[in-house]
Amino acid sequence: MKFNRKLVFICSGSDCKKAGSKKIRKELKEAVAAEGLKGQCKFFQTKCMDMCKTAPMVIVGDHFCKNADSKSVIAQIKKA
Repeated sequence: MKFNRKLVFICSGSDCKKAGSKKIRKELKEAVAAEGLKGQCKFFQTKCMDMCKTAPMVIVGDHFCKNADSKSVIAQIKKA
């Protein structure tokens, strides 16, 4: 059985937290529900991804969203 669920990894390292990764995670969960994408993606909170200069860091599938915000991540989820 094949799943088409997109995997979204949100860094929760100290620099990403300072840059707003916690806020992005909350906004993404709300946006997914509002835009009818519920069940199409799965969110994972990770430890530091060692890309601190581009914080906050989010990975959607195999795409790296550097200096991420919720709008750019939602756009990538729809695209992927």
